[in-house]
Amino acid sequence: MKPAHVITLFILASLLPQLATAELKHVSEHGFIIENQIETNASVDNAWQALTNNIDQWWPKDHSWWGGTFSVQAKAGGCFCETSGERSAEHMRIVFVDPGKTLRMTGGLGPLQGMGLNGALDWRFTRTETGKTQITLHYAVHGINADGFEQLAPIVDQVQGIQLEGLKTFLSN
Repeated sequence: MKPAHVITLFILASLLPQLATAELKHVSEHGFIIENQIETNASVDNAWQALTNNIDQWWPKDHSWWGGTFSVQAKAGGCFCETSGERSAEHMRIVFVDPGKTLRMTGGLGPLQGMGLNGALDWRFTRTETGKTQITLHYAVHGINADGFEQLAPIVDQVQGIQLEGLKTFLSN
């Protein structure tokens, strides 16, 4: 990974505390698997709608290319995209939709895209026994990184936690 990417990721990760439950599940020379979870009093349906229809209202703008407008097309082949004037970016491609249960995206978020890394990001929604909604982000990333994944994986894990906390805060308002 280029030193500028590492510095940028460290700065972004250090700006906000990690509030989501995070777990670095696996790191190897081929990639990594991370998982972050939150619980919210919002219904599963409201949480799903916040992801698929309101992402621009809660996704942290400092985790964007231009501070543009975010959208999710919740259908296979759809786009998690950002637009700003004539500029546009596909952050990830939607490959699996089971409404209210799972939304799977593939691609590399942020600097991972330019590094040629790819992954599957699952947004999973479940109702807990206490009546809350648990939202789990499971991101399995693979590819070739000359510097390995030992430094990168914990940073991505923390950034994912920040993004998930943005959703939790939105759902609490």
